[in-house]
Amino acid sequence: MGPIVLTQLATGLSVLAGAVLVKSVMDNNPNTMAGPFPRCPSCNGTGRVTCMCSRWSDGDVGCRTCAGSGRMACSSCGGTGTGRPIPARIAVRPNNRPPTS
Repeated sequence: MGPIVLTQLATGLSVLAGAVLVKSVMDNNPNTMAGPFPRCPSCNGTGRVTCMCSRWSDGDVGCRTCAGSGRMACSSCGGTGTGRPIPARIAVRPNNRPPTS
């Protein structure tokens, strides 16, 4: 066998071993990839929900929000798929006094 064949064989075996390792970790703990946050109950962890445009009576699907796919980002999780709250910025004024005129 030539060196190229041996290299390809070694690479293939490495990929196979990696896939088996990832599968065994996922079988032992299915929440590993999502981290400490549970799946979003609204989208079931996909991050996408049925778009409003697909609920119209004409049966046509496609709008700017879903780009024609019929699925839009989940409003409960912001498209992350986890039950983690969406980060929000809160504006704080330097003082609470009303402006003087």
